[in-house]
Amino acid sequence: MAILNITYNGLSADYPLDMNYDLTDADVRRIAVEVVRSGGVRGLQVVNLDERAFANYVVDRFQGQDGAPRIYLRPKVPFG
Repeated sequence: MAILNITYNGLSADYPLDMNYDLTDADVRRIAVEVVRSGGVRGLQVVNLDERAFANYVVDRFQGQDGAPRIYLRPKVPFG
């Protein structure tokens, strides 16, 4: 199981993904929109979230300290 960390509007929250870690970036963005709209991400619900809300976001993939895969969906920043 992977953990998807979504950063949106200054908030960041984790969502457990019971899916294959080898998702495409487009899949990650689509899943993020769906779970944020539905309130599936604790503390981060935007019912009217635009379908393209994460279109320009960066998808980073890392291994956590515990070895579990982590996927970070974050806004682009000027320095990286």
